[in-house]
Amino acid sequence: MKNSTEVTEFILLGLTNDPELQVPLFVIFTLIYLITLIGNLGMIVLILLDPRLHTPMYFFLSNLSLVDFGYSSAVTPKVLAGFLMGGKVISYNACAAQMFLFVSFATVESYLLAAMAYDRYIAVCKPLHYTTTMTAGVCARLAIGSYVCGFLNAAIHTGDTFTLSFCESNLVHHFFCDIPAVMLLSCSDRHSSELVLVYVVGFNIFFALLLILISYTFIFVTILKMHSSAGYQKALSTCASHLTAVSIFYGTVIFMYLQPSSSHSMDTDKMASVFYTMIIPMLNPLVYGLRNQEVKRALIKVALEAKLSLELRF
Repeated sequence: MKNSTEVTEFILLGLTNDPELQVPLFVIFTLIYLITLIGNLGMIVLILLDPRLHTPMYFFLSNLSLVDFGYSSAVTPKVLAGFLMGGKVISYNACAAQMFLFVSFATVESYLLAAMAYDRYIAVCKPLHYTTTMTAGVCARLAIGSYVCGFLNAAIHTGDTFTLSFCESNLVHHFFCDIPAVMLLSCSDRHSSELVLVYVVGFNIFFALLLILISYTFIFVTILKMHSSAGYQKALSTCASHLTAVSIFYGTVIFMYLQPSSSHSMDTDKMASVFYTMIIPMLNPLVYGLRNQEVKRALIKVALEAKLSLELRF
């Protein structure tokens, strides 16, 4: 077997080679990234500043915002550099680092979504026990467990991918170092690596989705038993945002990773990848935050305090 370090760099072919689309795509993705940064970092700052948002739900939401910022930032700046300067070359080690960071944050997000489903289950089904069940310690352990699973999963996939031999083509048919796209370049037998990818991703998806489905089964049973229309609408509204995010995120991940890399259509994968690397991180603060009255009130309060502070200063 040839040494896996014979390829010292990869060339990311990006979304398109059409020169007429480079500038429009650069503008569009720059705007998306700016909205992602402002939305997610703003959500974190808002939750830290307002004591009324120091609750389990917003603790998980702040972590979700941090993760969205993380895995969008692992990919988008390199994509923008490719549009602007044509810098599509990425070193072997930088490719491995990008893959590790992206897989880490994406896995953490999947488990945070499961933790948020459990939090909603306690809030809707056992409201009287909510404060004693969702303590700071429990929330911290759920969050830490999500990060541990994320980094462990990333270590498995990155190590498994980069122990393959890369001795022929170094053209990655993608806009970032995604696992299936890099695996396709291997000149060694990748069958076992594909099995590891499918089984490990399958386990993570199955386990997290199982927790979400169990939580929502109990939630919907409880909602159907509610006699108050106001309580019914509030519970349903709370769950709708989370279910929307879960459907988009898990639907894309299942489509991307639970099939052998040999059966992947790279053009289709690129379009799907845009959703979970750029669109989902941008939408999450809007879906979870701006539709929430508590967040709106906190935002207005912070804005008024900032305005008052500026007026007093000048």
